[in-house]
Amino acid sequence: MKYLTKGELCDKLSAPIFHEISATADELDVECYVVGGYVRDLFLERPTNDIDIVVVGSGIAMAEALAKRLGKRANLSVFRNFGTAQVKYRGQEIEFVGARKESYTHDSRKPIVEDGSLEDDQNRRDFTINAMAVCLNASRFGELVDPFNGLRDLEDGIIATPLDPDITFSDDPLRMLRCIRFATQLNFMIEDETFEALERNKDRLEIISTERICDELQKIMRSPTPSKGFIDLYRSGLLHLILPELVAMDLVETRNGKSHKNNFYHTLEVLDNIAKVTDNVWLRWGALLHDIGKPKSKRWEVSIGWTFHNHNFIGLKMVPNIFRRLKLPLDERMKYVQKLVGLHMRPIAIADEEVTDSAVRRLLFEAGDDIEDLMTLCEADVTSKNEVRKKTFMHNFQLVRQKLVDIEEKDRVRNFQPPVSGDEIMDLFDLQPCREVGILKQSLKDAILDGIIPNERAAALNYICEKAHNMGLTKSLSATIE
Repeated sequence: MKYLTKGELCDKLSAPIFHEISATADELDVECYVVGGYVRDLFLERPTNDIDIVVVGSGIAMAEALAKRLGKRANLSVFRNFGTAQVKYRGQEIEFVGARKESYTHDSRKPIVEDGSLEDDQNRRDFTINAMAVCLNASRFGELVDPFNGLRDLEDGIIATPLDPDITFSDDPLRMLRCIRFATQLNFMIEDETFEALERNKDRLEIISTERICDELQKIMRSPTPSKGFIDLYRSGLLHLILPELVAMDLVETRNGKSHKNNFYHTLEVLDNIAKVTDNVWLRWGALLHDIGKPKSKRWEVSIGWTFHNHNFIGLKMVPNIFRRLKLPLDERMKYVQKLVGLHMRPIAIADEEVTDSAVRRLLFEAGDDIEDLMTLCEADVTSKNEVRKKTFMHNFQLVRQKLVDIEEKDRVRNFQPPVSGDEIMDLFDLQPCREVGILKQSLKDAILDGIIPNERAAALNYICEKAHNMGLTKSLSATIE
């Protein structure tokens, strides 16, 4: 964080739009401040285009006057029900609101709003680092108003509420998730008293819509180190209400001196590994849920120890319910996450054994265009503290990657459709849809994937005819397939 003097703040606010706002405020004879995240990000030197303006008076009147001053290039939107207005101008969005004070009822996060002073407006802000304001009036231009030492908390890397955190979180429980989200995005610590209030007020989350919860969760997922957010969610008890399936993974059992690893913290390590190499949030979801089926699949086998057989298939089936509950999209993005969860053991199994053409060919077919993302997930999944074993896995993964390239170039099996279709098989042998058609189709696919025949039409037709002959089927006299 960089400490800015008043002069430096003036320089940061030297863009013409701020001087237009300043002149408009002075013409209307109202106090005017840029507030919230824009001020915070000035000190953090983070880029932002969204400007929030608080007017001690009518925010709508201020926006209307500014839009008139800026002329035709300004686009004005007024939201009278909320007492706010927005001006879009040259790629910037400026939100205007009158200074206000708020009070809440216990069963709603929608406040009762009254006109107020700048002090009232700063009191209602969620965190000290978001409660700073910089005056835009000409006589005080660039003057910082920081009643809660937000600047000090920025410098110390602390998330804290301006007033009593129990009241802050109880009034608007969404602030609990915002607290953890800001701490994650900025890599800040949550102040002790504020964190304790998260624990005490976690059950208030029930009045928040799932869509709002999911929006904050997605922002945590997109942060540089998402594990930090999930650990804070877990420690506060909020994760138990949002993703109990993940919480169930924080268990280590020991029997006859044999323990399994903690799959919760392993998962978060995989998530962070993925976050280092991709911004693809759905690949990150694949990392978060890749072992979600382990608690349900865990068994003790005397001769082996702890096992998690088929946890990938169990996890694959759990994904739709989790997405549905969290109001995440139930479209191709969900299917993509399902595919990653269902297939994530395959490259690992191949890399742990001899890398055969047949295994790689089948992997290519099933993963299709997502093969690269699947390999990235599998590499992130290697969290062994045994450096020799880890090095061996990574070496074998490189062999798998090269095999994938070579086989795709030679056999073209990624997303392939068999050279002879089911309809053609029915025409060839004068069949209606039946079990025999399914057997021939599957047999042809297996023959290509196992490398018995090349992925070519002539070879496929010859294979189908021979297989059908062995099944006692005869070629139709009217068949014209060449």
